[in-house]
Amino acid sequence: MPDILLVEDKDSLRRVLRLTLEAAGYTVTEAADARAALNEIATAPHKLILTDLRMPNGSGLDVLRAARAADGSMPVIVMTAFGSIDEAVQAMKDGAHDFLQKPVDSNHLLLLVERALEQARLRTENILLREEWSRRYGFPRIIGESEAIKRAVSEIQRVAQTEATVLLLGESGTGKELFARAVHHLSDRRDKPFVAVNCAAIPETLIENELFGHERGAFTGANDRRLGKFELASSGTVFLDEIGELPLAVQGKLLRAIEERVVDRIGGRAPVPVDVRVVAATNKDLKTAVETGEFRRDLYFRLAVFPLEIPPLRERESDILMLAKHFAAQLGKELRKREATLSDAACAALQAHHWPGNVRELENAIERACILSDSMVLEPKDLGLAASGENSEALNLFDLSGTLSDVGQRALRFVERNKIREALKKSEGNKGRAAEELGVSYKTLLTKIKDYNL
Repeated sequence: MPDILLVEDKDSLRRVLRLTLEAAGYTVTEAADARAALNEIATAPHKLILTDLRMPNGSGLDVLRAARAADGSMPVIVMTAFGSIDEAVQAMKDGAHDFLQKPVDSNHLLLLVERALEQARLRTENILLREEWSRRYGFPRIIGESEAIKRAVSEIQRVAQTEATVLLLGESGTGKELFARAVHHLSDRRDKPFVAVNCAAIPETLIENELFGHERGAFTGANDRRLGKFELASSGTVFLDEIGELPLAVQGKLLRAIEERVVDRIGGRAPVPVDVRVVAATNKDLKTAVETGEFRRDLYFRLAVFPLEIPPLRERESDILMLAKHFAAQLGKELRKREATLSDAACAALQAHHWPGNVRELENAIERACILSDSMVLEPKDLGLAASGENSEALNLFDLSGTLSDVGQRALRFVERNKIREALKKSEGNKGRAAEELGVSYKTLLTKIKDYNL
């Protein structure tokens, strides 16, 4: 159950509240004053905070502000005595979810907690983008239920509501543009333009013109004024993909555009004010590029106000089938007028593959299968992940890239995961019996079940 931070200086009331919450199934962490609460917020994540307003070493407003700074989506409920209603109203203005008047009614407390957690959950689900919500705002869904993707989604939710520059890091094919679009569509700029620029796809001689534009007569062939991407994204968001490929000569001008909010058109006589939010992305190690002189240090620190790592698909094992089924249904309808499905063997092949090309590779494999398959039930041979022949099939379902150590660790995880799944199936979900059959402790089994997202 969700962890609740309970902040109350009166020992007797804190004990009653803790017992009430624990009886309802919640995990409770206690803090006896504001200072202890601030330490808790700084060191451990929580799903909800229930705090008194007046207490030693600070106030509930201090706790509220620290919670909002740590996680803008975390609900905070403040408790107040009858004489401090005005303070409770101020707390609501500062972002508290609700307030609870003392003496505390247990049923009312549990109702407020349940509502607050449900609303927080729905906000997170909206960022994981239900199909209806996605269709309404016109951009692709971010699909997943793994802890890795949920963490990334939670951070996107927090930063989207600010004006901070965001730097998306991760391997090719992880879906960085989807996250950039989520930042835009969840911000106050959602009704303004979202302009994407692939810095690696534009020749070095043209990139400055593409970003900042030019005046008429600036060079041969410049017969008209042309606005650059920054001006086209006015009041909205500009997404600079593959920012690590931006030439050094242009990096200084980009830094000025971000810091001073002005651009210089080629051939222009005066700077042009721009109001845009910048989201950048790269699969390069920019810190190394800074050390080797390939990337400006000042620009790196200006871009990395809020760096966010997008997890590779191999760290989202529980999302593979969810994504694959979504692609099969979507691409089947587009290519064959009917939703495609996956056979059990195809599901096994998908889960066994290492996916070095990440979500893009998975989507391409499903698209290929939808084109080649003789039926609407996709098989491993349609996916192109397995070779023919009984002896080679298992080997070809397994990714052999990397060093011997890499392959060995991958093989161990593959075998352990499937062995645990088999034991759980055989024991009909009884973890105690499964642990006995596997010859491990109950605690070890629970740890591995969590690790493998089973």
